[in-house]
Amino acid sequence: MMQSKPGTYALILQSHSNATAQIGRWGVLELEPGYYVYVGSAFGPGGVRARVSRHFRTLKAKHWHVDYLREFVTPVAAWYSHDPVRLEHEWARVLHDMPGVSPVQGFGCSDCACDAHLFRTARVPGFRRFTGLAGGVVEVYKPM
Repeated sequence: MMQSKPGTYALILQSHSNATAQIGRWGVLELEPGYYVYVGSAFGPGGVRARVSRHFRTLKAKHWHVDYLREFVTPVAAWYSHDPVRLEHEWARVLHDMPGVSPVQGFGCSDCACDAHLFRTARVPGFRRFTGLAGGVVEVYKPM
């Protein structure tokens, strides 16, 4: 069960149509129908539960690139881990290397050396494949 403990998450987002999204000062992102996976960490107050819940809300202040993206996509699930080690960079590498998954260069990684923390795929991303490559305990959150 998702708790108010620190951890890492991957937000699974669905785009139903083509759209042009202005992502703050980062730039313009041309969205296509399909799925986007955003990887982040939640080591502040409220941990994973607070951060994932925030991403599922529509009304909120915009702090991160994903907040701007959220106006154009629908969150459908989140994969998460309460591992005390920051796994977001490892998870980004795993997604980067998965067949059929493409990085959105420079998105969400202005504070690290990763190519991207946002990835696009035409089909629902494979949870089993992801967890097999990422290792550790990864759980799934789906809203009711």
